[in-house]
Amino acid sequence: MPRDLPVGNGNIFISFDKDYLLREFYYPYVGQENHTSGRPFRFGVWVNGDFSWVPDGWRIKMDYLDDTLVTNVELVHDNWKLRIYANDLVDFHENIYVKKLVVENFSSRRMEVRLFLAHNFHIFHNDIGDTAIFRPDVNGLLHYKLDRYFLINIFANKKSGIDYFAAGNKGRPHQLGTWKDAEDGVLSGNPVAQGSVDSVAAIHLDLNENESDTCYYWICAGKDWKNVETLNSVILKKTPEEIIKRTVNYWKLWVDKEELNYDLLPPEIGRLYKRSLLICRSQINNNGSIIAANDSDAEYFNRDTYSYMWPRDAALAAYALDLAGYFEITRNFYNLCADIIVEDGYFFHKYNPSGSIASSWHPWQKDNKPQLPIQEDETALVIWALWNNFYIFRETELIKPLYKPLIKNAADFMMNYRDSGTGLPLPSYDLWEERQGILTFTTAAVYGGLMAAANFTNVFGDVELAEEYRNGAQKMRRAMDKYLYLEQEKRFCRMINFKKDGSIEIDKTIDASLYGIFAFGAYEPDDEKVANTMQQVYDNLWCKTKIGGLARYENDPYYRISQNTPGNPWFLCTLWLAQYYIAGSRSKDDLNKAMEIMQWVQSRALPSGVLAEQVNPETNEPISVSPLTWSHAAFIAAVQQYLNKLIDLEKCPSCGMAKYSKKMKKI
Repeated sequence: MPRDLPVGNGNIFISFDKDYLLREFYYPYVGQENHTSGRPFRFGVWVNGDFSWVPDGWRIKMDYLDDTLVTNVELVHDNWKLRIYANDLVDFHENIYVKKLVVENFSSRRMEVRLFLAHNFHIFHNDIGDTAIFRPDVNGLLHYKLDRYFLINIFANKKSGIDYFAAGNKGRPHQLGTWKDAEDGVLSGNPVAQGSVDSVAAIHLDLNENESDTCYYWICAGKDWKNVETLNSVILKKTPEEIIKRTVNYWKLWVDKEELNYDLLPPEIGRLYKRSLLICRSQINNNGSIIAANDSDAEYFNRDTYSYMWPRDAALAAYALDLAGYFEITRNFYNLCADIIVEDGYFFHKYNPSGSIASSWHPWQKDNKPQLPIQEDETALVIWALWNNFYIFRETELIKPLYKPLIKNAADFMMNYRDSGTGLPLPSYDLWEERQGILTFTTAAVYGGLMAAANFTNVFGDVELAEEYRNGAQKMRRAMDKYLYLEQEKRFCRMINFKKDGSIEIDKTIDASLYGIFAFGAYEPDDEKVANTMQQVYDNLWCKTKIGGLARYENDPYYRISQNTPGNPWFLCTLWLAQYYIAGSRSKDDLNKAMEIMQWVQSRALPSGVLAEQVNPETNEPISVSPLTWSHAAFIAAVQQYLNKLIDLEKCPSCGMAKYSKKMKKI
């Protein structure tokens, strides 16, 4: 089930499923330590003797308040004539999750309403040795284990504190969980449970006909009792409403900091651009790690998750955020990269949100010979993205401490990790993590990384080293022509491998990642080889259904829905096609094809603006993880590239100045 409505602050990450059930609660890292283990926190309502767990009997609309990481949810029970408006957020500064509930009786009868909020914690991603306890000193429920504490409290009926509660056991024979205790509308008041536990808090409201009432609920996250008790005091002192207002104001200020000229974009594209910025921010840790996705349902597909930092995905997300002007976010990422790169100058497969090395299926040995378990494009693209950052912002204070440990170290590795005869990179694993060889995408990325390193060393005065890196890149570019381009097919191949007998094994599969041949500077977008390749990418990978969109590659089996398409459409791959159209545009009219793709993306998003990894080619339902940071980053990059190209193309015929400004002029 796809996740929707992510909210967070770089320490806490929370998201919901399509039924508005809280399913992910990460702390203290985005993507590390999921204290729900993907299990739902149920939300139930009792009205005049009848009970319902959401979503049964409810119509649900899920969205955000504009330009914020604050949800805007409407739940309507037509039979009861009851409406609930909900706002969820994580305070931008403190580790507090807040829910505001406005409960409206739109019937002609009096209602006794009871709201039940259930907590199915699996602290440290398991349910062994947890404690749920009522703390009368703060009138709140506390879940804790080791150094993870979660304090739950309520403000309703003009006072704070939980009046109705129960703690109990779950996951045992004949003990489904304390949430079952709510279904008669009355909680037992049991004050403590240990082991595999859950709890429920209730809010009682009396509503006359056509009357509404407002209540608040929150969870403070910390590492000890004093920490969460202090946070509880903060919210009581400031009031929950003030926490909401300041968080709304913060995100509105954050998302508009660059004052983009949205008049140059269709309104729906501008809205999705802002939403993509905010969703990307929700996936980024304050330590700089940029997480691919936080959807624990993936765990039950392959017993692992997407809650890692892949340096490649993160570098391309940082590139997009740099284009958008958010260098204060990406600075932490580049600093983290300098900390985690190995002494020999490469990055491992992927990293945990804390920066430690993550799980991997890449072996250190193949055919009884040692090898590096890496995807070399990940090393190259960090350096490529960092040069783009420096080119835009000229932050010499950022680059100075990164020059030797990150830039030169990685560049020296890329120079050494080459075939001495051909100049091509040595085999490594591909960006889809399915095959090993000399990939066109990886080769193009390494070209871009070496040219970026040459630029850095040149501006730092290492002229000879700059020439060395540049020569290495140029030799690699010539090798792409010789070994990776298919003269007969008039396009690039996906991958080659040199066999022991000296022959070349060629993988001719058409792959959307071939966009890399122009994206990282190896070829100009109007080069005939690029044009022919990208045309064949479109012809062979566009899904010819009512949904449309570009698949990853021919006969892609990953979550495949239909044999009548080359694979499922991916937002990321479809946006690569838009980026190609933008790069090759020579007039404003040429940009229309790119805008059509961006509008396709917008039309395929969830109502909240969330972009999954893939969509069903027949129904448009989201497939695989949702949201995918890379999807949103690709949209941000496409919008920025579109605006830059539009401004570059549209000149005043009299003075030669740009007709448009990318930024609003505020008076």
